Amino acid sequence: MDRLVDDSGTDAARSPPQIPVPAEVEVLVVGYGPVGAAIANLLGRYGVRVLAVDKAQEIFMAPRAIALDNEALRILQLAGLEDGDFQTVAIPQVRMLSPRLGEFGRLNTLGPLDGHPRLVTFYQPELEAALRGRAAQYRQVHTALGVTLAGFVETPDGVVATLDVGAGATAAVRARYLVGADGAGSLVRRLIGQAFDGRTYGEDWLIVDARGARHPIDHVEFLCDHRRPTPHMTAPGGRERWEFMLRPGETRADMESDARVSELLAPWGGPAAMTVERKAVYRFHARAAKSFRKGRVFLAGDAAHITPPFAGQGLVAGLRDAANLAWKIAWVVQGRAAPAILDSYDEERRPHAKAMIDLAKLMGRVIMPRSAAVALLTHGLLRLTRLTAAMRRYVDDLGIKPKNVFPRGLFVPGRSGSKLTRGGPLPQGWVRGPDGAVRLSDDVLGSGLTLVGFGRDPRDGLTAATARAFAACGGAMVQIAHRGQARRFRREDSWEDLDGTFLPGAAPCGWAAVVRPDRTVLHDGPVAEADRLVSESLALIGTPVRAEAPSGAVPALTV
Repeated sequence: MDRLVDDSGTDAARSPPQIPVPAEVEVLVVGYGPVGAAIANLLGRYGVRVLAVDKAQEIFMAPRAIALDNEALRILQLAGLEDGDFQTVAIPQVRMLSPRLGEFGRLNTLGPLDGHPRLVTFYQPELEAALRGRAAQYRQVHTALGVTLAGFVETPDGVVATLDVGAGATAAVRARYLVGADGAGSLVRRLIGQAFDGRTYGEDWLIVDARGARHPIDHVEFLCDHRRPTPHMTAPGGRERWEFMLRPGETRADMESDARVSELLAPWGGPAAMTVERKAVYRFHARAAKSFRKGRVFLAGDAAHITPPFAGQGLVAGLRDAANLAWKIAWVVQGRAAPAILDSYDEERRPHAKAMIDLAKLMGRVIMPRSAAVALLTHGLLRLTRLTAAMRRYVDDLGIKPKNVFPRGLFVPGRSGSKLTRGGPLPQGWVRGPDGAVRLSDDVLGSGLTLVGFGRDPRDGLTAATARAFAACGGAMVQIAHRGQARRFRREDSWEDLDGTFLPGAAPCGWAAVVRPDRTVLHDGPVAEADRLVSESLALIGTPVRAEAPSGAVPALTV
């Protein structure tokens, strides 16, 4: 058994007195940024005992992530956040501008998808505060800020971590699993010996956040000038952000000076016309770990992959990690699934994360062309492609964005006769319950596996024994009826599809689907075959048959 310790010589800031930590938890999360906090919330929802630690005592306030898409907002909904918990600005379009050709590209992001805006900007410290506030409501979620991971030992049945808890003291914490969400410089990744392959861009970028611009915009635009590419976007709280690429010879100190910031902002009125809140120079990277798992240790967020910001997918990818991993760990530690399902985390997430990195690199070549000639050629070709309706739809309507559909992973392979895709997300829409309440459909599916019947009660196709086995592992059953359905409508646990998202949008009447807690379709087929669908699904994830539901399936909230 090898002991893994940090030999970097780094002495993280300590905060006396000693910070208390529990001696034993089920999951230790290292890193309490937005991804670590999302994982803690999801594990808390699933009833898992968690300790989340972070070397920082406060939320980091410098400019960082600013964009979220509908998938990320849906995951935050799953993690317990509600409208109003943090501010967002819905973005109707993303414009690509050339100094010589004018607008040569546009992405349409207007309107909702799966119940959320397709693209929003947000203020990251506010999001982190909302996630931490939500996690504090779970009695089984513990946090320790100002605590640093010193090393850990993996044992046959868990991980024993050594934590620097301040005042020169250390504490040992035993956990079933450890999740490293500790950022791009991840200590966890180094300790498990995972290579971080990819490239670092040679260009630095100055990020400026300001309030109160005289002529605010309501969208995102990329000024694709090879001399100094400049993304510019609106943000909540009357903020706007500019990102200026540094030229050869320009230094961090020079670019962060008040004089240079004033010069750069001059086309928009300069600092006299606004209040500069933050400025920082960053260097972008495009890297992914060789594997997102080693034994009982997992990597998530920037610890697993980092992407240039040009596609706005950095934090989004980390939130996808959180949703994919949290339920699998929860089911394993609670004895509801075989440990083998944890292999599917890397199998499902790493290819998609790398596809998003490739998209961001492609966008980067468009945004920062190397010369005037390359800019004219690239931007001119893109402008020409938009002259054909098919290509315009492909680019403008985000067809270029890789879909979050797994070619391999934890789902029953094959295709059925519906519009659902196994290994892909179940759509989300607005539904109305028997009491007249209108809710987003994810909120009625529960936190475990769900058997959904479209236009039919899914119980119709189950034997009593299979229904008991499904209920014993925390499974729920829901009927989604078409609007105004009169026959075969079970009043209890039935919801009307108000906008056609499901009927006929996803499945024909009389269809059924087994849906994972992360809202991925595990299996589907006719309601008449629901017994087979459930049995094959439980066999796939290795769920043992029990007489009653496992403990920990229902989270305990403080009151």
